[in-house]
Amino acid sequence: MNLLWTEEVSHTITSPQFAALNALYGHPNLDQRTLGQGISLDRSTMAEVVSRLSSRGLIRSERDPRDGRRKTITLTPKGLHTVQQLIPRTHAMTRRLVGPLDQQQRDDLLRLLTKVVGANERR
Repeated sequence: MNLLWTEEVSHTITSPQFAALNALYGHPNLDQRTLGQGISLDRSTMAEVVSRLSSRGLIRSERDPRDGRRKTITLTPKGLHTVQQLIPRTHAMTRRLVGPLDQQQRDDLLRLLTKVVGANERR
């Protein structure tokens, strides 16, 4: 799967990093804990993702003006541009991945994956 990601989407942005960028694209100003929960990453992995994206200038953290203990994360203009470039590539990767399946098989796959993810998120 990593090879497919590298070929279709990015050589430099990993799938967890993309998940974070994409989540922030849809929901700006999330704190690190909420972002990690939303994309199903544990604290240490999320901290590493935030560190790498921040060092590349793709996100920035700011103190929440309503709650000084909370830091929110937003996309920088560079991060916004990056995620907008990657979204169509992820769609192409998905088409390549499920291309051999007919529509019924795609529906079945989505149903089964949703069930597996849901069962594991409740743990």
